[in-house]
Amino acid sequence: MAERKIFAGPKVRRIRNGLGLTQSAMAEKLGISPSYLNLIERNQRPLTVQLLLKLSAVFRVDLEELRVESGGDLDQLREIFADPLLAGELPGDQELVEVAEAAPNAASGIIKLYRAYREQASRLSDLTSLTAGAGQMPLAGARLPADEVRDVLERRSAYFPALEEAAETFSARFSETRDLPVAFREWLRAERGISVRVLPVHVMPDLRRRFDRHSMRLFVSERLSPADQAHEIAIEVATLALRDAILAELDGLSLSTPEAKRIARFELCRYGALALAMPYAPFLAAAQGSRYDLDILRSRFGISYAQAATRLVMLQRPGASGIPFFMIEIDAAGHRLRRAGAQGFPHSHFGGGCPKLNIHAAFLQPGQILAETVELPDGESYLTVSRTLEGPNTAFRERVRRTALLIGCQTAAGETSVYGQVATTQQAVAIGPACRLCERRGCLARAEPPVTRPLGLDEMVAGLSSFDFQ
Repeated sequence: MAERKIFAGPKVRRIRNGLGLTQSAMAEKLGISPSYLNLIERNQRPLTVQLLLKLSAVFRVDLEELRVESGGDLDQLREIFADPLLAGELPGDQELVEVAEAAPNAASGIIKLYRAYREQASRLSDLTSLTAGAGQMPLAGARLPADEVRDVLERRSAYFPALEEAAETFSARFSETRDLPVAFREWLRAERGISVRVLPVHVMPDLRRRFDRHSMRLFVSERLSPADQAHEIAIEVATLALRDAILAELDGLSLSTPEAKRIARFELCRYGALALAMPYAPFLAAAQGSRYDLDILRSRFGISYAQAATRLVMLQRPGASGIPFFMIEIDAAGHRLRRAGAQGFPHSHFGGGCPKLNIHAAFLQPGQILAETVELPDGESYLTVSRTLEGPNTAFRERVRRTALLIGCQTAAGETSVYGQVATTQQAVAIGPACRLCERRGCLARAEPPVTRPLGLDEMVAGLSSFDFQ
C-alpha cells in the first residue's frame, strides 16, 4: 500500500514564523529553493521523507506533530456550528476544515468563546429557574460546574494516592538532582521538545502561563516570583507526565458535567505539580524533622509559603501521614477562594466563617505568621496558623493582590509542631463556626444575627453587638 502523502503547509509556516525565519532562510537550511518551500506552505506540494527528516534534525520538529490531524478541534467546530444560533451559516464542512488546519489558534479561540457563551447561558438559566420556581428547585441543580468541583474537593481528603504514586515514580529519576526546576525544564526540552521562556509583562500582560503547542514553547510571566514560575513549569510537567494518574483520580470524583471534569483536571494538575516539586517521603521527613516549620520548608525546597502549606495538607498517606491539617484561603473582602483538608474541610464544626479568626488579622500584619488556639462553644479547640500571600508582582500604581491563608488542626494534633507552644502560653480565642450559627453573647465581632435566636428589640437596653438576641 502506498504511503499517504503528508500535506502540512500551515504547520510548516507556523514553525517558520515561530522561529522568526524568512522563507529564504528556512529554505536554505533545508537545502531547497524558496519557491518550493512556498508551494509546500500553500499545500501545493507534500512533504517528502527527506524533508521530514531535515525538519526534525535542523529545527527539532516533532514528526508526530506534522502527522497529527486537527480532528479534535474540527469535531468541536462541527458541534458549535450545529447550534441553532449558527445553523445554516456554513454550506458544508470544507470551511471548518480550512480553519482547523490553517488557523488552529483561531479555531481554539472560537471553541473557548462558545464554551464561555454556553456557561453564561447556563448561569442565566439557573438564575431564571431559581426566581421563577419559588424556591422549589433543588440547590444541586443550580450549582455551576466550578461550585460542584469545589464542593467535591472540599469534602474529601486532599490526598490522591494514584497521583502521589505516579509522582514518586517520575521524581525518582531526579533523585540526585538538587535543582528540580532546572531538571523539569531539561525534561520538557529533551523528552517533549518544549522550550521554556519567561516573557515580560508587556508581551503577556494578563496570563501566568501559556503553552503554544504549535511552536512547542511554554511561556511564563515575569510577574511571578521564581517559586511561582517553577510551579507553573511543574504544572506543565505534571500535565504531560502524570496524565494517566490524573485521569484515574478524575474518574473517582464522579463529576456530573464535562465542564466540571475539565475544571477538576486543572486542579489535579496543580496538586500533581506540588507532588513533583516536593516528593512525598522527603517532604514528610523534612516536615517532621523541622516540626512543620513552614519557613524552613519553603527555604529548603525553594518553594513559596502557599506551596509548602498546601503540601502539608496533602500528607495523609495511610501508615505515613503528617499532622491532619486543613486550610482556607480568603481575600481582603472575605471571599472564600479555596478550602481543603486532610479528611476534608471541617465545614460542620470549625466552619471557618468567624471574624475573630487570625486569618483576618493577618491582613494588618502582612508577611508575618500568626499562630493561636481557638475554642468553639462546645469546648473543642484548634491550632490555627495564618499568613498573608502576595500575588504576582505589580507595576507602579497597580494594586497588590493580597490574600490570606490559614492552616489548622485540632490542638492536640498540633502539639508536635513549632506552632503548638501557643496552646500552653496563650489563652484560646473564643470563636464560633459563623455568626449565623453562633450564640455567644456580647461578641464585639458579630456581623450577623443568629438564625437560632430571636432578636432582642428592647429600646431601653443596648448591648455590645448590633445584633442583640434574647
